[in-house]
Amino acid sequence: MAPLHIGLLGAGGIARAHLPGWLALGARVSVYTVDGSAEKLTAEYAGHGHDVRTAAGLDDVLDTVEAVDICTPTPTHKELALAAVAAGRHVVCEKPLALTAHDAGEIATAADAAGVRLHPAHVVRYFPAYAAMREAVVRGDLGELAVLRFTRGGARPQWAPWFGDPAQSGGVIMDLMVHDIDIARWIAGDVVRVHARTRGAERATGTPADVVTATAVLTHASGAVSQVSGLWGLPDQQFRTTFRVAGADGLLHHDSTAVPGFRITAQGVRAANEGIPSSPMTESPYLAELREFAASWAPGGPEPRVSAHDGVAAVRIAEAAVESSRTGRVIEIERTGQTEEAAR
Repeated sequence: MAPLHIGLLGAGGIARAHLPGWLALGARVSVYTVDGSAEKLTAEYAGHGHDVRTAAGLDDVLDTVEAVDICTPTPTHKELALAAVAAGRHVVCEKPLALTAHDAGEIATAADAAGVRLHPAHVVRYFPAYAAMREAVVRGDLGELAVLRFTRGGARPQWAPWFGDPAQSGGVIMDLMVHDIDIARWIAGDVVRVHARTRGAERATGTPADVVTATAVLTHASGAVSQVSGLWGLPDQQFRTTFRVAGADGLLHHDSTAVPGFRITAQGVRAANEGIPSSPMTESPYLAELREFAASWAPGGPEPRVSAHDGVAAVRIAEAAVESSRTGRVIEIERTGQTEEAAR
C-alpha cells in the first residue's frame, strides 16, 4: 500500500506539531508556505530520513496529495479549504474552521457535496484527561450533568501579528476559548443560549502586552450550564487548563498544572511565548487525531470523534459569544437539523 501523501500548508507552531504526527504515520509530506518558511521546516526533517519536501506552489500540492492539512492563519482557512475541496482532497483544518459560522458552513457544505472529508482539528478531544472525562460522562458516572466549568489561559500570543487583531483571529474567544466551547458541547450537548463578557484591550501583537480575559456562559438544550473562561496574560503567564464537571451523581475535575502528564513543548526554534500543549506520558494527541482522521478515508472507515458539523457548531457558539461580549446581550442560538446528543 502506497504511503499517504499529505500537503501541509503553513510552517508555524501548529504545523510543527502536526508534521511529526504525519511522519509517524509514514506519510510523505509536501510543505507549502507563501513566505518561504517551508524550506526551513523541511530542512529540519529531511536530513533524518523523512520524506519531506518543499512544494513549489499550491497547485503543485493539490495536484499530487491525498489530503491537505491547513495550519495557516485563520483568515486564510476558507479560501484554502475550498480550493482543496474543489481539487477533491480531504481536508484537515486547524481551529477555528473559519471566523464566521456562515463561512464554516460553506466549507462543510462544499466538502459534503464533493464527497471528501473535512476534519476540524479540535485536538483537545484527544488529550487524555478530556477523553477520559467524556468516557465517564457517557458511562453515566456523573448522572445528569448540571454545571461545567472550563478555563484555559497563558501568555498573550506574540509570535505572529495576526493573533492580536480580533478581525483576523477572532480574539481570545474565537482563537483560544473555542477549544473549551467545543468540549462543553461535546460533553453536555447542543448550546441554545450564550452570554459573554471580555475585559482588557485586544490590541495588535507587538504592542505592549495587555491582559485580556473573557467568560462565556453557555446554556445547553439539556438544561446544563457551562462556564468557559479564557486568558491571554503577560509574557510570564504559565499556560494552564482546568475543568470541573458536576452532575447529579458526582464531580470530575482536572488541573493541567497539578499533574505530571502535561507540558508545553516547542518544535524547532521557539519564538517568544510560543508553545504547544502536549502530553509526554502518552502518545501525542496530535498524532492520535491525525491517525483517526486518516483511518476514516478508507471505504467504510471509522467515524472520527470530531465531525465537520462539530467544527461549524463551535464557530457558531464562539461567534455568538463574541457578539454577546460586544453588545452585552444574551444571544439565542437556533438549533439546526443536525443536532447531536452529547453521548452519541
